Amino acid sequence: MAANIVRLRKIIRDHGVDIVHACSRAPAWSAGRAVLGTRARYVTSCHSSHKITGALKKIYNSSVTKGERVIAVSHFLADELEKIYQVAPEKIRVIHRGLAVEKFHPNSVTPERLIKLAQQWRVPDGASVVMLPGRISRIKGHMFLIDALQQLQQKDVFCLFVGSDIGNKNYRQELEAYIEGKGLGGSVRIVNTCEDMPAAYMISTVVVTPSLVPEGFGRIAIEAQAMGRPVIATDHGGARETILNDETGWLVEPGDVQGLSRALHEALSLNVDQRARLATRAMGHVLQRFTNDHMCAATLDVYAELLEFSAARGLASNEGIAADVRYRVGG
Repeated sequence: MAANIVRLRKIIRDHGVDIVHACSRAPAWSAGRAVLGTRARYVTSCHSSHKITGALKKIYNSSVTKGERVIAVSHFLADELEKIYQVAPEKIRVIHRGLAVEKFHPNSVTPERLIKLAQQWRVPDGASVVMLPGRISRIKGHMFLIDALQQLQQKDVFCLFVGSDIGNKNYRQELEAYIEGKGLGGSVRIVNTCEDMPAAYMISTVVVTPSLVPEGFGRIAIEAQAMGRPVIATDHGGARETILNDETGWLVEPGDVQGLSRALHEALSLNVDQRARLATRAMGHVLQRFTNDHMCAATLDVYAELLEFSAARGLASNEGIAADVRYRVGG
């Protein structure tokens, strides 16, 4: 990291760099020092709620709070930056993550891709598919979903856990035993990380992200909505900012098995017209707020703000920046 400081500073000076933007903790330790003594302005981003296991870990995490502007991917994270790291609210800009709408759109998935994936995962014909995408980790809420499925007692439901178990082999074995113990061994399957997530969303009847701890943003929720799929998430963290409760999906309390079971029942009971209306609302919601274009334009406006230029693009105007500052400082 010390060597990187020297290298980065040379690049900044040799090329007349205007903006240095560090997007995670380790790079921020180097970049924050590299800009000292140069003309470059400094921006950092915070993408997740990092654990604090002691004073040293808090210091390590704090590197992403040292920018002249600090970009948080949700208001939830912005609040954490203020409360835990005492970041001044006027320094924080909330810019939600975006996705490529040309990739995550129902029309982008061919029937051949759907058939291939359904055959690969041995999805039963005619089954309603409940999918939980995410690494095989205890905090993702797999057992929470299993309890809700058991309470649902709907025999035509097939559940897919899609994600890697690297570093969590013991938990996977525990999860497999839990599934068998609940009598759901024939209707729940754990599969490895998927290389074609748009197709995975399309074979799903409902997508569930029942994380037991609040996540900084949660990309799954916006991807599922972009694909027109009903989504159920736990009511905390970034999910509150990506899902319109009872309009584009459902939010349930963490650990509320009955609440999750009710939401599953509602999602699985939608008729064709109801699913179409929800899909239209969900896709429109993502297009209005969570595209790569929105994310990039808002980020460029932060750069422009630091360089004292007027906003270069209209998607995130100076007026929008001012409104966000007012939100952060409480009016």
